[in-house]
Amino acid sequence: MSRIGKQILIIPEKVTVEKTGDVVTVKGPLGTLTRSFLPDVAINIEEGTVTFAPLKETKFARSLWGTYAAHIKNMIEGVVTPFQKKLLIEGVGYKMEVSGNKLVLSVGFSHKVNLDVPEGVTATLEKSTLTLSGINKEVVGGFAAVIRSWKKPEPYKGKGIRYDKEVVRRKEGKKAA
Repeated sequence: MSRIGKQILIIPEKVTVEKTGDVVTVKGPLGTLTRSFLPDVAINIEEGTVTFAPLKETKFARSLWGTYAAHIKNMIEGVVTPFQKKLLIEGVGYKMEVSGNKLVLSVGFSHKVNLDVPEGVTATLEKSTLTLSGINKEVVGGFAAVIRSWKKPEPYKGKGIRYDKEVVRRKEGKKAA
């Protein structure tokens, strides 16, 4: 039994959830999200609530049960309040620049790293903190992971790109004899 799948999702005011075939569309004040789902889980939308039930008694259908509930919950949350990820950059000479829909990273390579900001994501930079926000949780989190992967924080001095509340486990350096 899925704990997440058994929960009933309440649709807030100003949000509409529609299902046509295997595609679920969520419309809200900030935008519209659509996603297609496999027919192994029944998604029932009635009177301001969304419920889920597996149609087959297979391990695959049970695994999708909670996953689909989480996806639709995130879609409903995203069209009401945008998701945010904050990234910090630390290190001498390390910097980020945002110009239009481009992000330029200078992180110790001989060249600058140019990244395109995905559609639906807004990037704002304040000093050494980059804030990514958007209505799709997957896109925001995925883009933040791509940025972080260019220079993960190293354990000796903590240089690199890290999430806002991420704790970098520090190691002790070499000791003098």
